[in-house]
Amino acid sequence: MAGKHFLECGKILTTFGVKGELKVQPFADEPAVLISLKRLYFDAGRTSVTVEAGFIQGPNVVLKLVGIDSPEHGRTLRGHMLYLDRDDIPLLPGEYFVQDLIGLKAVDADSGAEYGEIVNVTQTGANDVYHIKTDCGETLIPAIPDVVHSVDIDGGKVWVRTDVIKGIFE
Repeated sequence: MAGKHFLECGKILTTFGVKGELKVQPFADEPAVLISLKRLYFDAGRTSVTVEAGFIQGPNVVLKLVGIDSPEHGRTLRGHMLYLDRDDIPLLPGEYFVQDLIGLKAVDADSGAEYGEIVNVTQTGANDVYHIKTDCGETLIPAIPDVVHSVDIDGGKVWVRTDVIKGIFE
């Protein structure tokens, strides 16, 4: 298992309604994943809470958590992070948690030259874009098969091919 066991999956923005529902900014490709989970966590995984119900509202998710039954109680949770247990989200081959990609070294798949480190991932809809911090600043590379040859989470590297985009790291 790579990385942290409990992953940040959303931030509580405010309350919604009169029964203690919480409006949450999801940190997932698909916001519906938060609704599908039966259990979420506070305090980086130390405190569990049961998800009673939820629905998508625009870019956010509204969750009803067991034990949070009033807007007053919900307001005390504004700004808190929610976490998920990585074991609750099965990944297909070639899928990764963004949090596991951050910090990987970008290495040339042909020469072994190290270009820098992934510092952010932007999800554009068409494909993800890896932000690579280099000695000269930040370079963006598309996370497409022609550019990203392979990802080795446990080894701490993403192997890239730069011949597709000539001069990208120059």
